[in-house]
Amino acid sequence: MPLYRDAAIVLRTHKLGEADRIVTMLTRGRGKVRAVAKGVRRTKSKFGARLEPGMVVDLQCYEGRNLDTVTQAESLASYGDAIARDYEAWTAASAMFETCDRLTEEGEPAVQQFALLAGALSSLAGQTHEAGLVLDSYLLRAMAIAGWAASFHDCAKCGAEGPHRAFDIASGGAVCPVCRPPGCAAPAPETFILLAALLSGDWVEADASDLKHRREASKLASAHVHWHLERGVRSLRLVERVP
Repeated sequence: MPLYRDAAIVLRTHKLGEADRIVTMLTRGRGKVRAVAKGVRRTKSKFGARLEPGMVVDLQCYEGRNLDTVTQAESLASYGDAIARDYEAWTAASAMFETCDRLTEEGEPAVQQFALLAGALSSLAGQTHEAGLVLDSYLLRAMAIAGWAASFHDCAKCGAEGPHRAFDIASGGAVCPVCRPPGCAAPAPETFILLAALLSGDWVEADASDLKHRREASKLASAHVHWHLERGVRSLRLVERVP
């Protein structure tokens, strides 16, 4: 039975039997992995606390037919504990975990998604930026990596040079007056600027944004995710936003 080792971010867990857990993780080199962690629910477990959502671990597993088996897990970054102390950060992280789970496949390498999620969790744990901004930036960038990049300047349909004032989810972002369908959103110009900053990682611009534009950008980022995924990301409904 093959043995492998990889860095992994724990996305979610659920109980198996009386003492075991099934752990879903995103690994750097093997993509999404589901593995059984035996005995981790016992108080004397050697690595139970290391296999909680938000933890980054150096993982060793045996490869199984349906599920792999965790044999060792060494902590690389304990983001989960710091994030869990802040409800706003934790709800944002939960939405990230669910989105990542939906965008990745088992057995398919996802190096960019791994690096993006690790960076977002580090930012949440360190409180370097407002949690809602980190979440929205993650959503936009994760969708772009998956092939659904939104346009916030040029027309998403015909490519006409922007900026434009209309935003159509089905078209993929900003649309020009010719391509604009009836009933589409008309965000403030500052909201378009904020969305572009979140997509590109321009935190100077993002951190200087006004609350009303952050709220509008959050709604559009969430709508973009819901439109392209077959099922909505349920955790987004629970995200705690700054009032």
